[in-house]
Amino acid sequence: MFARRAHPSVTAALEDTRVVMILGARQVGKSTLAEEVAMQERGRQILSFDTAATREAAERDPKGFVAGLSGPALIDEVQRVPDILLEIKHAVDQDQRPGRFLLTGSANVFTAPKVRDALTGRAEFIRLWPLAQTEIERTATNLVDALFAGDPPQIRGAPVGREAFVARVAAGGYPQARRRADPKRRRAWFSSYVESLIERDLRDLASAQKLVEVPRLLRLIASRAGGLYVPGSISQRIGLDAKTVKSYVQLLETVFLVRVLPAWRPGLGAREVAHGKACVVDSGLLAHLLNASERRISEDDQISGPILESFAAMELLRQLEWSEVGAGLYHYRRGRQEIDLLLESPEQEVVALEVKAAATIRAGDWVALERLRDDRGSSFKAGVVLHTGDQTLPLGDRLWALPISALWA
Repeated sequence: MFARRAHPSVTAALEDTRVVMILGARQVGKSTLAEEVAMQERGRQILSFDTAATREAAERDPKGFVAGLSGPALIDEVQRVPDILLEIKHAVDQDQRPGRFLLTGSANVFTAPKVRDALTGRAEFIRLWPLAQTEIERTATNLVDALFAGDPPQIRGAPVGREAFVARVAAGGYPQARRRADPKRRRAWFSSYVESLIERDLRDLASAQKLVEVPRLLRLIASRAGGLYVPGSISQRIGLDAKTVKSYVQLLETVFLVRVLPAWRPGLGAREVAHGKACVVDSGLLAHLLNASERRISEDDQISGPILESFAAMELLRQLEWSEVGAGLYHYRRGRQEIDLLLESPEQEVVALEVKAAATIRAGDWVALERLRDDRGSSFKAGVVLHTGDQTLPLGDRLWALPISALWA
């Protein structure tokens, strides 16, 4: 069992919010977290729409189902009966006590307009991703907050070279996959996971005829880890039109398999026309989609660099969920100037990160960070080169090299 950093957020939300919904992919631990919270309370009913009888009762009479609840309730996998959310809206409008409903969902039901309209102002959404390395290591690290404070961790004696990350990347953060030490058994788990998710959740969300192409699309996205997400280019490779590619990628985001990082530009309008980066949310799943063993991740430069960048991006995404700063995560590319990852706070302060799979870094590795620092002035809080060296090194004003273990140590 792993202590989830989202636990305090859930309990705090239940104290002042009528509906709290934990969203995330299947098998990341939503049900476990929700049940842990529910067991700490008195009188909260625990129901699951994965149970056929419960689901059928809610589908047949959503209004009566909600009215029949005797007290606060936990409803697991609520996306399987989306109409229930409209009845929950009516219930919490009549009785506005906080904490009435704790819900979990493995698809982002908030993307549906009628659901969004029903729950706006009534619900708090807490996203649960596969395990973060800080949760696995049971540390309190939050690199996001440390960098915005201009106080990077001072690390000595970290593992050097690709052994610093290869095993972590290959294992990923899905608890069930991590329990399988045998790589063949882990591959079998990932294969079944993707297949069942497409057959179950995606078909619940879309009636598209070509969902059979989704696994191929997912593998193609994986093969372009670290590169730009250009629907037109993908459509040429996969034989689907660009609109279909965009809609399928949105579906993959809805079920929390893919996250598109938007481009960052100083002007908001400029960001909207720039291409994002599509990332597979879990490094173990990414390695599976690339058919990459630990040995290949270690030895193949075409794999190690992109997979490490994606791993770092998704670790930061997890930490953002419990960060005090509330920053957004982007990538930055302007002409020939490129920075792998960029964080921007609500006050428009920025932190920039380059990710290198090498233990030795060169001056050219942080030139783009220097330029952005000079351009942004005091709003630039930190620039970091994450690499596989053994210690924290100063690189200049507000610039540091950090071992990759800064993400969890």
